[in-house]
Amino acid sequence: MDAKEFITAYYKSDAYGNPEVMERFVHKDVILEWRNSKGLSKLNKEDMLNFIKELKRSYSSYRIEINNVVADGNKASVQYTHYADAIENPEEEIVLGYFMAIWEIKDKKLYRGYLISQTG
Repeated sequence: MDAKEFITAYYKSDAYGNPEVMERFVHKDVILEWRNSKGLSKLNKEDMLNFIKELKRSYSSYRIEINNVVADGNKASVQYTHYADAIENPEEEIVLGYFMAIWEIKDKKLYRGYLISQTG
């Protein structure tokens, strides 16, 4: 599987709703640098899994719509929109944010990531 196929499979999987699925895609030494409205955060594997667990507690369902994927060698860039249904109002889907990520793949896992986001 090349980098574009891997990134597409990751973002189309249930990784953001299921920590066990995310675990299969993420390298043990992963580092994600995430720039958002709160500044820069550096997340390791445990941080990423805890973030997913928190999302799961706050929202009843998730959906990611991929807008674009570009790859070169072991790196891929993805632009996507993250949607969710709040537990309080599961009938209304909201946009959690708009995202752009660049990932380096190592050992067939997400290894280094650079993410920028804007809230919906």
